[in-house]
Amino acid sequence: MKKILSFLGLGLSLFYSGFSQVAPVRGIADKDVEIKAYTNATVHVDANTTFKNATIVVKNGKIDAIGTQVAVPVNAVSVDLQGKHVYPSFVELYSAYGISEAPNKKGEYPVYESTNPGAYYWNDAIRPQMDAAGMFSPDQKSAEKWRKAGFGVSLSHHQDGIARGKGLAVTLGDGNTEENIIDLKNHAFFSFDKGSSSMSYPSSLMGSIALLRQAFYDAKWYSDAKPEKKNISLEHLSRQLNAPGFFKVSDKLDLLRAEKIAQEFGLSWIYVGGNDYYQNPDLFRNKNIKLVVPINHPKAYDVSNPLATSMLAMEDLKEYDWAPMNLYTLSKNGVRYALSASALEKPEEIFKEIRIALDAGANEKDILAALTTIPAQFAGIDKQVGSLERGKLANFLITNKPIFEKGSKIITNVVRGNGFEINPEPIADFAGKYLVQLGEKDFELSISEDKDSYKASLMSLLSDSTKHKVNVSTQGFGINLSFKLSDEEGYYRIQGRKSENGLKGRGSDPKGVPFNFSATSEEMEENENKNSEENENFPVSSFSYPMKAFGYPALPEKQSILIKNVTVWTNEKDGVLENTDVLISNGVIAQIGKNLPKANWTVIDGTGMHLTPGIVDEHSHIAISKGVNEGGQAVSAEVSIEHVVNPEDINIYRQLAGGVTAAQLLHGSANPIGGRSAVVKLKYGESPDEMLINNADGFIKFALGENVKQSNWGERFNSRYPQTRMGVEQMYYDAFHRALEYRKAKESARTAKDKPPYNIEYEVLLEILDRKRFVSCHSYIQSEINMLMHVADSLGFNINTFTHILEGYKVADKMKAHGVSGSTFSDWWAYKFEVKDAIPYNAAIMHEQGVNVGINSDDAEMGRRLNQEASKIVKYGGVSQVEAVKMVTLNPAKMLHIDNRVGSIRVGKDADVVLWSDVPLTQKAKVKYTLIEGKIYYSEDQEKAALERDQKQRVAIINKMMADKYGDKRKPTAAKREKMYHCESFNESSESHHD
Repeated sequence: MKKILSFLGLGLSLFYSGFSQVAPVRGIADKDVEIKAYTNATVHVDANTTFKNATIVVKNGKIDAIGTQVAVPVNAVSVDLQGKHVYPSFVELYSAYGISEAPNKKGEYPVYESTNPGAYYWNDAIRPQMDAAGMFSPDQKSAEKWRKAGFGVSLSHHQDGIARGKGLAVTLGDGNTEENIIDLKNHAFFSFDKGSSSMSYPSSLMGSIALLRQAFYDAKWYSDAKPEKKNISLEHLSRQLNAPGFFKVSDKLDLLRAEKIAQEFGLSWIYVGGNDYYQNPDLFRNKNIKLVVPINHPKAYDVSNPLATSMLAMEDLKEYDWAPMNLYTLSKNGVRYALSASALEKPEEIFKEIRIALDAGANEKDILAALTTIPAQFAGIDKQVGSLERGKLANFLITNKPIFEKGSKIITNVVRGNGFEINPEPIADFAGKYLVQLGEKDFELSISEDKDSYKASLMSLLSDSTKHKVNVSTQGFGINLSFKLSDEEGYYRIQGRKSENGLKGRGSDPKGVPFNFSATSEEMEENENKNSEENENFPVSSFSYPMKAFGYPALPEKQSILIKNVTVWTNEKDGVLENTDVLISNGVIAQIGKNLPKANWTVIDGTGMHLTPGIVDEHSHIAISKGVNEGGQAVSAEVSIEHVVNPEDINIYRQLAGGVTAAQLLHGSANPIGGRSAVVKLKYGESPDEMLINNADGFIKFALGENVKQSNWGERFNSRYPQTRMGVEQMYYDAFHRALEYRKAKESARTAKDKPPYNIEYEVLLEILDRKRFVSCHSYIQSEINMLMHVADSLGFNINTFTHILEGYKVADKMKAHGVSGSTFSDWWAYKFEVKDAIPYNAAIMHEQGVNVGINSDDAEMGRRLNQEASKIVKYGGVSQVEAVKMVTLNPAKMLHIDNRVGSIRVGKDADVVLWSDVPLTQKAKVKYTLIEGKIYYSEDQEKAALERDQKQRVAIINKMMADKYGDKRKPTAAKREKMYHCESFNESSESHHD
């Protein structure tokens, strides 16, 4: 009896082993199992493994057997793939296939509270609870488009928000939801795009970064503390911290920003982006990044109009020229990447984009792996798809030629064993011209269509042009040829079939002697013999840092430079030294004196010229990516300009040409407590980290006046507190008191549950109270200036700098007593109501009262001529030229606490110096050289050479566009509008006047 029960158990086990359904069967169960055998194919198992004349047996939607010695099952449906190629179907990792698009909730009025009811995160852009598995519904119309492009699998997710929730791996077949799901792993998706959220916060890239970081801190706390009060969003996000993730980025700098977050929280992300990796591979050295590249090369511009063409930005021209090199560059640098068709209007356009990359040197094997094995590995589904192996899903493509070869077509896309016809192929197409060798003689065989059959002729390539008639008959994939040559008795008889290179088969000569027959397609021969340069798509412009106008062929390096016989404005007790030599070595000022030995230094003759410290701009908004204001809430201490520094802003170069070497990049004035600053050196084309001044003190932007109470924002903006100047004062007290309560809660906590989550905003405010971070405050009105000094005094900290401070002359004595600096304009006034009392003598009066005074720009254009702005202080108030120079060099360096390194010319200080053609305060003065840490970032000669180089390369790229061979519709030519940020610029695309 035990044996019988064991047998029954085995039977049940066998019955259920192939069973995937739990729903009841309606009617009689279908027990038929279809087995298919695909024979005689060239099977590309993966990018590095190929079987010739191989067989694939498919059973129950999976590969049951594969190889060159596979026996075809008796009950299999056999498909002969002689001359055909089989590849794994492609895997798409960034898709919204089967997921409905999120409705746009954005309205006309600002929204400060979440519109999502329930126990969710406070900000609607953080939605980790979204799960593609519960949202997925097969879309056959969309699936057909993806299959046409060779894809058999999609990793789909809800493409909305910063934290987007889980994705879902599905096949692109015609079954129901359950039949298409491959994997339910916790693939989390993230971005810096807040998507459809109607909330005002975040309104900038730095806000998105801060929000995501805070959400991660909250999730870590939630996981550790296990609070009684549950939050659905944090429940999901805390699990996603330990799960594989994908992060969508828009460019290489965003990739660096996301990678910093990943390192901060111990995450490992695969980045969807990297199309501009080629522009600076050095940024990613030793980072071991993984990419999903949404391939989409820039299209050629319509360059028929020479006037319109002259307005094209050099960076756009170089992008067109160099972007095809991206995949080659990735492979060269050992970066693992997958390819995506998500950026294309039609997925099938991916083959044209691949051709562009191949013509620029990309490797076919790397590209095939990037479409198959690598994306499958990235998604954790490589045991099911990505290569052709026993036990994996029967997802493969059948093509007429090698898949990336010209003229290749996908005949069938097989998904889970079901074949979908893409480009149905005729039984055989024999038409064409072929090269044939019979014995020692070479012939051209011409076969052409003749109604429903073919006609053919044979012509010798050596003796004469006599055409010999050829009898033709076809049957299925086979062709029969018979003909008689004029100098031979009897007939040649040949039976052949299509091959990769033309025709092949067996034949017999007029004497009945058998021989192997082959005929090479002349098209194939031409392609092989064609000069490879015709298919090349290599750049015609030179590489530069950055890839735009005035880029350096190589990043500047430290030099040992001796500047001879120059007038030196030291800003030290020595004052102005005439006919003096300055030696720069190892990035610092090494010697100052007369008749210094030349040795092996690079020598610059400074006769008749003037050497000053580099200009320091205390208030700048250049070199910032995607928003200078985070105005979505009244306190934004959690955001930081350091996170969005853009070293490729052309305004950096322009200001180098005006002698600026350092600047404080400030948050705007949209809120009482704005974001943290970045104190940088203007190292054009370097990395963002390289621009930041090491070990510099931290600063933050406060603001007073019209902007922060939104009085000049329009009638829609009347719901955010504060709306009055009185409310601004209370906002400061409230913010600091909340920070102090946060500290108290941290210090008194005995368990993880009692401890509050790490709060970036409060931590920054506590740094201010602890005098570890310093305030630069946007200010105008006397009463408010007094108010903020009182707030600071009452809370035990100092305001470091009042910037703008156009009524500083009214309170200069109080400023001196408080110990605050004044960074002002030279002669801007009357541009809005609250500056009606501004006077041009402001700087001189504050200086006379002993206030440390600087002249700032707050404007990208003014930053190019701060030496001239300083000269106005000599006119308005009679300040000496020496003191006026200090107002744009040493004094702002003191404001930024970097005067120990820059601001004066003294042995041991950083070699940040400017060589002028004349007295620096005159309009005649031109910058000859600008050095930062002994590196030449600007020189008059370099600029002249760059202008000549760029003009020649413009012409070369435009000619390349004229001859563009990829058949795209050309983009209209338009000038690139630069984003010029000022204090009140709001949202990423905002442009406004200074404030």
